[in-house]
Amino acid sequence: MDLDRHVLVDGVRLAYRDRGEGDPVVFVHGTPSYSHEWRHVVPAIEAAGHRVITYDLLGYGASERPLDRDTSVGAQTELLVGLLDALGIERPSLITHDIGGAIGQRIAVMHPERVRRLMLIDTVSYDSWPSETWQEIIRTRLESYAAMPTEDFEEMLGRQLAMTVADPARMQGDELAAYLAPHRTALGRASFFEHQVRHYDSRYTEEITGRLGEIAVPVRILWGEQDRWQPTSYAQRLAADIPHAELVVVPGTGHFLMEDDPERVTREVLDFLATNRP
Repeated sequence: MDLDRHVLVDGVRLAYRDRGEGDPVVFVHGTPSYSHEWRHVVPAIEAAGHRVITYDLLGYGASERPLDRDTSVGAQTELLVGLLDALGIERPSLITHDIGGAIGQRIAVMHPERVRRLMLIDTVSYDSWPSETWQEIIRTRLESYAAMPTEDFEEMLGRQLAMTVADPARMQGDELAAYLAPHRTALGRASFFEHQVRHYDSRYTEEITGRLGEIAVPVRILWGEQDRWQPTSYAQRLAADIPHAELVVVPGTGHFLMEDDPERVTREVLDFLATNRP
């Protein structure tokens, strides 16, 4: 699934794909990832008659990787609002995953007029991120990790990606290579640590914890039952704190639910877009 367009938002280049003419739907990916994670889902949503926008966050995938820019969840939230402005989109439905879900939560709280409905798939939330391991790396060893040889880097990231799926066989060979591809240059490896890891910071979700009750749009929370990074207890907490939120837990799936069961994710997205129309 190629991102074949580019747009300047606040002076930085974002890569995106824009298809269809129906109700707008924006897919927001997570980490360690990029828009590639939606490749099995987006075509069916486009075929169903929606205008579908898929893009890479700043510092990820095919988007610009300026080492002097803030790529935190807070900054990415405002860049998404800027992207919507640039594309002339008022109130899309947001389909979000992982840190993309933090961006979706922040928009629903801080820019409620810019979202029609919100799906949160295995999202970070509250104090659920980063893991204790990443916290320690960020505090004490980020520079040494960023300088590691290519082979060691790919082995480390490969181990991380293997944890994202319930079935490790889904993250091998060509599939693993596709997730590693954006990082197979010196800039790509530096970008992984500077644009992703350095900005793993739960303050961006903790600061809106007390405002989740303000979310007034339809919300569906979709979660992998075997998610090793974001336990289902956080899904249950979100479902309790967000008014009228639906919770769907999918057996036999992990954090990258769209890799373990893309057909189920596609059905859930289509069903969600067809219901609860404001």
